[in-house]
Amino acid sequence: MRLAKTRSQATTACRAGHVRVNGATAKASQAVRLGDEVRVRQHGFDKVYRVTGLPVRRGSADEAAKHFEDLTPPPLPRVERPAEIVRDRGAGRPTKRERRDIDRLRGRDGEG
Repeated sequence: MRLAKTRSQATTACRAGHVRVNGATAKASQAVRLGDEVRVRQHGFDKVYRVTGLPVRRGSADEAAKHFEDLTPPPLPRVERPAEIVRDRGAGRPTKRERRDIDRLRGRDGEG
């Protein structure tokens, strides 16, 4: 499978433990079979693939992409957060009333 741009990048990822085949950490020279599930940690996210075919010879990335299926779940939606409250420089500490207003805006009611 061709999930890294170069062989040396793939080897480095395997040695770092970022590649798993059927739940077990993979070695760089490990062979995969039809139906194997491959998990790769790329850019901080896990990607999941299933092997659907084995190419006869090493080819381009486009040709290699035909031999695996992407099972990666869609990313979770981002949670909207209110904008940070900015106070004028030199305004000092907020008063008790202002702190309560700030907590109310941030969703903290001050209970507990």
